Amino acid sequence: MGNFTKDMTIGELLRTNPDVAPILLDAGMHCLGCPASQGESIAEAAMVHGIDADALLEKLNAL
Repeated sequence: MGNFTKDMTIGELLRTNPDVAPILLDAGMHCLGCPASQGESIAEAAMVHGIDADALLEKLNAL
């Protein structure tokens, strides 16, 4: 199981566990390699994409 938090950046998340990519893609976050993803937190990315950050974290941390 992961130990991901809302303040982690998408870049950190992917470096920590690349297996999270399909979860992010399924959630509508298709630009995982874009420069913004390196500095955008999970909470910020969820807000921009209209996703519930808590629900996303549950899926991510279930890995």
